This record gives sequence, C-alpha cells and structure tokens, in this order.
Amino acid sequence: MALTKEQIEQKNAELEAYIAEQKEVKGNLIPVMQKAQELFGYLSFETMQLISDRLDVPVSEIYGVATFYALFSLQPKGDHVISVCTGTACYVKGAADVLNAVKGALGIESGETTSDGKFSIQDTRCLGCCGLAPVMTIDGDVYGRLVPADVKGILAKY
Repeated sequence: MALTKEQIEQKNAELEAYIAEQKEVKGNLIPVMQKAQELFGYLSFETMQLISDRLDVPVSEIYGVATFYALFSLQPKGDHVISVCTGTACYVKGAADVLNAVKGALGIESGETTSDGKFSIQDTRCLGCCGLAPVMTIDGDVYGRLVPADVKGILAKY
C-alpha cells in the first residue's frame, strides 16, 4: 500500500528529527539508515538523498552500505515477508524445493514482491531452527519440517 503525501512528510519529519539527534554521534550512518528503513520499510533514493544532505555523506557511500549489508532493502517489501532458510541443514532436507514451491505459488522470484504488494520472498542463510529443517517464516511465524505440498495451505492463511 502506497503512502500518502502526508504520511511521507510525517515520516520524513520523524527521520529528520532522529538525524538531528544523531548528527554529532560517531558512527551515525548505519543507525540513521536503520531508522529510515524502520519508518519506510526500505531505503528509496529520495530517502538516501535526504540522509546524504543532512549528514553530509555522499549518496554513493550510503548506497554502498545499503547494498553491502543484507539487512537493508532498496525495494519496498510486501505486507507479508516470507523467508525460506537455505542454510546447510535446511538445504540438505529440501529447502530448494520448498523455495521453488513458494516462488511458483506467488509467481515471483526471491527478492521480489507480488504486484499487489501482498508478499515478498527472501531466501536466508539460517533462521536458527535447524532441528525443524526445512524452515520458512512468514512475518515471524515459523513453519518447519516442510514439504512443497505444504506451501499453498500455509500461504492461504495470509
């Protein structure tokens, strides 16, 4: 769901207030970027430009940090974020097949969002649930010991 102009202005004002608090703090870039992503759900070029202007840091540096760390996203996420673990334990127990079932059910690839903005898929290295392999989470809800046939029923809940 797209933000209204008023919502964007409100979030920008909140971000600018946070930046003002952090302006003189050493190592402030990542916390400011985290706050921006918390507010907007991702880091748009406009948001990176605002951070650049207020912290006097080149946009190229902000972009470099955003693309280096997996916790940052340059694209909006869906209402429901699906994470499929592709770490070793999950992978050997069939995570690739589960991930393919999710991608097939939603018609998108990992790292993408459905056209209606409802779902995003990401593959992750470890969710810390190796005993339940293969595992996926949707908005923090954990689903384990999955087989591809489980996917459609789980997605239907959302």
